[in-house]
Amino acid sequence: MIAQAIVVQGNRVLMVKQFVKRGDIVWNFPGGRIEENETPEQACIREVKEETGYDVRVKKLLHVKNNKFTFLAEIIGGELLLDKENQANEDIVEIAWIGLDDNDKFDSFTAPMLNLYLDSPDNALADG
Repeated sequence: MIAQAIVVQGNRVLMVKQFVKRGDIVWNFPGGRIEENETPEQACIREVKEETGYDVRVKKLLHVKNNKFTFLAEIIGGELLLDKENQANEDIVEIAWIGLDDNDKFDSFTAPMLNLYLDSPDNALADG
């Protein structure tokens, strides 16, 4: 099972550029595997911290499919940091705030999730 977060501020979304199992380097939302005895929400919070340096609060569950939980989250602390000392981050190349209109950064996995957010009333949560 996987948990990931969509974190939007203003007209940008937090993403990580990483190597994925299918062999590509892609932009993904921060997230990862749900560990034993961990809820999807807890995994989401932990993974965002590990991958980006930010502390987040889960606002709501946006989508669940094929054991992949996508949450809306907001930053409550921390700072942007790629901790390359953390072995769990060895697949991450870069962390960045990506413009919501930067369509070439979104693929067939991330675009539908972002569109779910953009098409929902919850996009008012994107405090800039």
